[in-house]
Order: sequence, then structure tokens, then C-alpha cells
Amino acid sequence: MQYWLVKSEPEKYSWEKFNKEGRTFWDGVRNYQARNNLREMKEGDLVLFYHSNEGKEVVGIAKVAKEFYQDPTTSDPNWVVIDLVPVESLKTPVTLEEIKADESLKNIHLVRQGRLSVMGLQREEFDRIVELGSR
Repeated sequence: MQYWLVKSEPEKYSWEKFNKEGRTFWDGVRNYQARNNLREMKEGDLVLFYHSNEGKEVVGIAKVAKEFYQDPTTSDPNWVVIDLVPVESLKTPVTLEEIKADESLKNIHLVRQGRLSVMGLQREEFDRIVELGSR
């Protein structure tokens, strides 16, 4: 199993809307590194859901429900999507400030490559963020 983090601006697609819908395809990725990360995701992988711009916090855990396929919002074959389903909300959102202040998280892509919208995490990083969110 692999671990990931995806970012969404809450005014465009929020954790609350995702939970209401119960499933979504993750579209709109137009960065090659992020696209390559989508291609690496496997069914059952766990994904942290991060609200970017407004909030700047990890708010929940999702799971990959379907591996990559052609992005239905474009005819360009370079772009793909994956399907996600919500698993659970974090008891307490974990802010970017908390992540930056945690020594064990100082090297994650969220800190080092802040504009990347889909990124991999080490299991220890994923577990630490979930631990911070369970307080």
C-alpha cells in the first residue's frame, strides 16, 4: 500500500461536498509530476485530503477506489483521473503550520513543493499526520 496527499481549494471542492457525494473522480490535474503520481496510485491506497488556499489543513482520509483512466473533462490523452471515496474525517484538522513545526514532517512535499497538488507520503508521515488529527 502507498500513501498520498491531494489538495483542493474548499470553495471549489470541499471535504464536506466530497462526503455528501460519497465518491468522486480527481480531475483538473495539469502538472506532469502530479499526473505521474495519479498514475502510481493503486486501488486501496490511502489519501489525505488537504484544503489549500483557505484553511491550509488536512481534514480527512480518503481511499483510491479506481486506478487511473482518461480524464473525462478533456480530450487530451495526457491527463488522467482516479476515483476516490471518503474514509473518515480527522477529529481535528492538521494545519500547515503544525506540519511545518513537526520535525518528523519537515521533508514532506507539502512543505518542500507547496504547489504540487498530488503527492506521495511515506507511511510514517501519513501516520504522524493522522496521529496529529486524532487529538
